[in-house]
This record gives sequence, C-alpha cells and structure tokens, in this order.
Amino acid sequence: MALLQGKVAFITGGGSGIGRACAVGFAAEGARVVVVDVNLANAEEVAQEVRNSGGEALAMGVDTSDSAAVAEAVRQTVATYGSLDCAVNSAGVGTVAQPFADIPEEAWDRQIAVNLNGVRWSMKYQLAEMRKQGSGSIVNISSGAGLAAVPRAGAYVAAKHAVVGMTKVAAIDHAQENIRVNAICPGYILTAMTEAAAKVRTLDVAQLCPIGRAGQPHEIADAAAWLCSDKSSYVTGVALPVDGGYQA
Repeated sequence: MALLQGKVAFITGGGSGIGRACAVGFAAEGARVVVVDVNLANAEEVAQEVRNSGGEALAMGVDTSDSAAVAEAVRQTVATYGSLDCAVNSAGVGTVAQPFADIPEEAWDRQIAVNLNGVRWSMKYQLAEMRKQGSGSIVNISSGAGLAAVPRAGAYVAAKHAVVGMTKVAAIDHAQENIRVNAICPGYILTAMTEAAAKVRTLDVAQLCPIGRAGQPHEIADAAAWLCSDKSSYVTGVALPVDGGYQA
C-alpha cells in the first residue's frame, strides 16, 4: 500500500520548490493534497499536475502570515475532505545578505512574519483540527540555518531556529494526543530561493557538502512523507538534517 494512502495533506508553500515536491510526492503516495501558496496561479498549476497524474488536489491562495486566512484554509480543507491527517509547513521567504547590525526593520519583520509566524499560525489551526480527530502529523520545514549560524542572515537564522524550538515544544505538548510534530532542516537544495542565495554568497555548494552535490526537492519530500506516515509512528520532536552531511 502507498505510504500515505487515504490521508489528507495540507502543504503550505506548495506552489514551488520543496512545497511543490511535497505536494506531488505526497499525491504519488496516495494522499489527497491541499496545495497552499501565496500565489494562487502557482498553487493551481501544481494541483493540476497532481490531477493529471490521477491524484486528487485542491489549490488555495493564502498568505500564511495572515492568521485569519490560514484558519479559513484549514476550515475549507476539513469541509472538503472531512479530515486533516498531515501537514507540511514549507512556505517561506529568502533573505538579503547583510551584517546583523544593518538589517532594516522591515526586512526583519518580513522574515518573522512569514518564516516564523507563518509556521506558528499554520500549526495553531492544524493542531486544532488534529486534536478533534485524535491524530495527526506535522512537518515544519526549517533549515540548516535552524541548527547553526549563517553569516549575514540574522533574521532568517532567528526565524528558522525558532521554528525548531516551536516544533519541539508542540511535539511535547501534544504527544499524548496522538499528534506528532517534527522539523526537517534542509541543506542546500536546488530551488530558486537557495540558488539565488548561493549566488549572492558566491558559494560552491558541491564543495560544502560531503556527499558532493546539492540536494533535490524530492529528497526533502521523501523525508517529509516518511515523517507524515505511520512508518515513523515513534518519531516526534526531531529536527532532522537532510543536507548531504553538511551538519556532520
């Protein structure tokens, strides 16, 4: 049987990058997927890709920094499919390389609004539904920057560290309600956002990773699918590096 057969998956940032890979990958594993993205056209394109492959998908245009919008998206998910079994919170924005003392207030606020509060609101309303049904699994996409400092990325690092902290607290708080909460901390994955960051920082990604290459979005999606599946039933509160050995 497919890894996520019959499950309903809510995926933020689903219109591109890691979120898109999760939407497509989860559908291939039997899930009905809700593709949530700030860009509705991108979300619909991914949902149509899922449908074209024989899966079931719903697209929603949502800014995850908007608490009310996230609440409504979760409500619509349950109204449409009857449950919310798993979620991947992947929506995020990149950063501009600047020394900590030079980070503009608006840039800091944007990072916190999306990369931290977007996960906060998503978890809040996902957990509310999962508590009603007595089960669920949430995967938050943090970053290698959630485990170690990255120079000239202070706001991004702060938000991603906070995601790991929230994940661990939520995992403890809701463990006895049959809800698991984990984080994935990707290394350099070939997405538009990370490629742009690598160019700005003039990084040779292959040299940074012991495995000798950057990762592919589907490699994060595969890890997320396992964490959302019953195969990982004893795993909660983990911040899992998927980074080609970068954190080793």
